[in-house]
Formats: sequence, structure tokens, C-alpha cells
Amino acid sequence: MLFWPPVLATWGAGGVSEAHRHHAAQVIVALSGSMVLRGGCDSAVEAVGVYAPSGAPHAVDAEGCDVLVLFAEPRSDLGQALVHRFPGRDARAVQDEASAVRALLPSNAQSAEHVAAIRGAMPSLLHALGAPLVPPSAVHPGIRRVLRHLESAPSSSNTTLEHLATIAGLSPGRFTHAFTQSVGSPLRHYLLWQKLGRAAAALAAGSAASAAANHAGFADAAHCTRTFRRMFGVTPSHATRGRPAG
Repeated sequence: MLFWPPVLATWGAGGVSEAHRHHAAQVIVALSGSMVLRGGCDSAVEAVGVYAPSGAPHAVDAEGCDVLVLFAEPRSDLGQALVHRFPGRDARAVQDEASAVRALLPSNAQSAEHVAAIRGAMPSLLHALGAPLVPPSAVHPGIRRVLRHLESAPSSSNTTLEHLATIAGLSPGRFTHAFTQSVGSPLRHYLLWQKLGRAAAALAAGSAASAAANHAGFADAAHCTRTFRRMFGVTPSHATRGRPAG
């Protein structure tokens, strides 16, 4: 599992999911072979890739092939780019874009070089899905300071708009605009994404659900689970068992 705010990438052996929907927009790419998608109309479509907009019901049979799954916050640059690239409210097959993504990665999702390959290829992966490439120079220096602060600060640290704007050396209004422009996601959604990432990392390292929730800054394990379900359609334990969500 890899967080590339505001994107989560997870990969591994595919499976069969029941019909479900989630807040995050989702792209699933079969690294080899193909999947079967059933959308809201329940018609079956064979696909190399699947795109499910936020809130779209879908079920995927990816048994027998490795898959890469990308979740995007709907209001992020990628989330908006996906809406523009694939208009409509229903889940759909995305063959050409998925083939372009697949060509950038090893076919074996369990290979040792896969994590490094995904990290290195992430900008190109997102670009293949329609997201604009933002050069590092486009990130406001004050926002860069805030991002470094958020990465190193404990989950209990002050993350109010006023405090972070002070770190950036900007007024709250200017900070809000600069943050969204630099990061591609509003501050509130970025902070939630960061909490989900911390919880997932703690669970993957073997922490109990309550400890992982506390480490990430959630009120309790139930709050963490509800947020995971809303965003990804699965519980935290399911998402960290090495079997990607569909």
C-alpha cells in the first residue's frame, strides 16, 4: 500500500468483490490478463481496466490476475481529471488508459522491484489517466514547509488552518488557495488522507485496530473503520491484508 497524496495505490492478487460503492474514485488495472466488471446495470464486461466514479455501484471479478488499484479523493486534481476523462456516473471499462498504465509496470505485482517501480512511475501513471503533471517548482515554498511539517509532526499536532498558515507565512485565505493549487487537494481532504495513510501503515506493521486509530488521530477504532468504509468500500483490516479492494 502506497499513499501518494491525494492518491492511494495498492496492488496484489485480485479477487471477487460483491456490488459496492465508495466515496473515493477508483481505477483498477489488471497487470496481466483481464477482469470482469458488473456495473449498476449488472451487465458483465471484460476489461483490462475499470473506472468507478465516486458513489458508483460496481462489482469486479479479478480472480487469477494481479491488479493495481488506485483510489483518488474526488475533489483532488486526479479525481477531477478522471471525471473529465470519463464522463458519466456509472462504472466503466477503460481499456486504452489501463493498457498505457500496465505498460509502465512489471507484470508480477509480487516482485521485489514493484514498489520502487510504482513510486518512480507514479507521475507517469497519473498522467496516463489524465491528471496534469505539476512540476516541483510549482509548489509554493510556504506549502513545502507545511508538507514537511505535516510529515514529521505527530498526529496530535495542531493542524488548524490558522496554525498551518502561520508556518507557511501566508494569510489563511492565501494559504487555502496556495495549498490546493500546490497539492491538488483541499487542506481538509489532504489531512483526512494523511490520517488514513497513518492508520493503514500502523495496521500493516501489526498494530491493533484501536492502537492504529489512535496513532493516526482518529477518535476511536470505530471512527477509523467508518472512514475507511466510506472512502474505500472496505474495512482497514481488509485493506491491509494484501488483497486489494475492488
